[in-house]
Amino acid sequence: MPPLEAWEKVFIGNDTFLKDVHNTPNCIGCHGGQPDTNDKAVAHQGVVRDPSADPQGVCANCHGDIAKTYATSLHYTIRGYYTILGERGFDFNDPAKAEIFNRHCTSCHATCGQCHISRPTSADGGLVKDHQVKSIVSLSDTCLGCHGGRVGPEFMGKNAGVPGDVHWTKGVNCFKCHNMTQFHGDGTQYAHRYDGKPVPSCLDCHPDAAPGKGQVMQHNIHGDKLDCRVCHSAGAYKSCWNCHVGLDKEGLPYRKLDPSVMTFKIGKNPNPTPDRPWEYVLVRHIPVPADIFGYYGDNMLPNWAAVPTWKYATVHNIQKITPQNQDCKNCHGHPELFLTEKDVDPAELEANRAVIVTEIPK
Repeated sequence: MPPLEAWEKVFIGNDTFLKDVHNTPNCIGCHGGQPDTNDKAVAHQGVVRDPSADPQGVCANCHGDIAKTYATSLHYTIRGYYTILGERGFDFNDPAKAEIFNRHCTSCHATCGQCHISRPTSADGGLVKDHQVKSIVSLSDTCLGCHGGRVGPEFMGKNAGVPGDVHWTKGVNCFKCHNMTQFHGDGTQYAHRYDGKPVPSCLDCHPDAAPGKGQVMQHNIHGDKLDCRVCHSAGAYKSCWNCHVGLDKEGLPYRKLDPSVMTFKIGKNPNPTPDRPWEYVLVRHIPVPADIFGYYGDNMLPNWAAVPTWKYATVHNIQKITPQNQDCKNCHGHPELFLTEKDVDPAELEANRAVIVTEIPK
């Protein structure tokens, strides 16, 4: 997503916002600053760039219930990062390491305003529509501002040779499956995005696909063993490798990644639970090498191998008919579809033992 021009980030081009109920507190009421002055420097003293950074702040004045649950949501807390890095041994109690994390890993934290008024910080910010407060957010500027690297291209069919998701081609957008509770949180402090029940679940709209509930033999045979995407993913999807962070010559933070690679790999479920009981799921590689923080020192993730680098993939390129479900033989006996030792970097074998398939279904 290209960055916005400077004037686009601050422009209030018409009086729509000035007549909106959200202008009732006026600029100073939300952003702070000094009234009754024509001096720009004085007027901007104490200005808060994002007054919605505290969910119990200005937004909570009218949207108290939403603000209360949002304060515990993964969009706001990015608790998944803390959970997984903590399992890898990152010491958040060390002030120097906490500063490193805050410098490089918190841009995915989203405030109310970063969804309803501006682009997310991770997409370089900028007002979406003349400071208007959008009740229904922009799919392209908001959802894809954060999820436009992998999910967006999969869903919209922008990966070469792979059709878009059947839901997208039928006119179903993000908001039809992902409800407001999933955006704003439900008050539960989830450890990561795969904590709790799958939401949305394919069975929400296709209950007869549950094993024993319909007439499709493959569903009845495989339903408890395979995540739906194993059979219904339309094809390859992106995996990423080798993210490294640091500071450039100007002291500005950066991160570098190797080019993404299109993969399709069936692996063992890395985190089987009663809500996700499947033996096999689709997996993709994530870009967290052992030396991701190597710029700052050695052994920053002393338990790096405690968590797989091939992770459960919620692929968004679903089709009813796919190459792998047209015939039983299209999966059974095809080792190239499964994540085996030869697919895994030798340095990552120990981390991925739980997801590597050792016996290909015959």
